[in-house]
Amino acid sequence: MTSQEQRTEPAQVEAVIARLLIAGTLVGVGLLAVGVALMAVRGISPESVAFPPFDPATVAADLAALRPEGFLWAGIVILIATPIARVIGELITFSIRGDRVMAGVALAILGVVALSVVAALALEG
Repeated sequence: MTSQEQRTEPAQVEAVIARLLIAGTLVGVGLLAVGVALMAVRGISPESVAFPPFDPATVAADLAALRPEGFLWAGIVILIATPIARVIGELITFSIRGDRVMAGVALAILGVVALSVVAALALEG
């Protein structure tokens, strides 16, 4: 690989990751907006009803049935997953480039996220 290829490859990867962040944000916010609009159309006040807990098995069915909670949960999941996908992309990029320090930082970030999920699940029960 030439030095020119080494310089452009990270820029190309960063461009792909930037597009992923933009797309994920737009899709996530769009889904949230649809969920809020469906609540408004149906006269559902966020203060008057208990929001259903997250159940990954019901999100697709809720989306197909045009239930607001499906759109809200899908938007939330996408908005949480988008930056995590960026860190995974960076981990792969740093690993390929042989940058062990930054790959370790990315791995540590993913570890903190995983630990947070485990703690949240443990505290929920």
